Amino acid sequence: MSFVAPAIPYISAFTQVAAARQASAAGKFNQAVQNRNAQIATQEAEQIEQQKEFDIGTFEQKFSRLQGETKTNILKSGATLEGSGLRILRANAEQAEIEKDIIDYNAKIGQAKKFEEANFSRIQGQVARQQAKSAELGYYAGAGTSLLKAFF
Repeated sequence: MSFVAPAIPYISAFTQVAAARQASAAGKFNQAVQNRNAQIATQEAEQIEQQKEFDIGTFEQKFSRLQGETKTNILKSGATLEGSGLRILRANAEQAEIEKDIIDYNAKIGQAKKFEEANFSRIQGQVARQQAKSAELGYYAGAGTSLLKAFF
């Protein structure tokens, strides 16, 4: 067993260096995962904007159809597009603007959540990388200590 004793500090140093490299690789991997999560959340925010545009377009088509049907019903009843008929069309138009504002507001809230999620993922990735760097330095310090013990 005496022939192994002099090699123990070198084995310990080698093990510490290997652990440091592993910690570094793990930190880089975890940061990459979080960056990918951030990218996905950003893409989802863009999809929310596209969905909003689609929803507003669909709503405007339906609203246009509703206004046309309302005009037709008013005129079929023998009334004119003045007075009550005009008030109905105006009320419909005002309600349509409110509905479009709600669609827009909900989309902005959804986007803000996704952008915040993306930012949080990036921060988590940076923290994971910094933790790995700290662990890596600790392992390298341990390796240095093992080697110093071998000489002193």
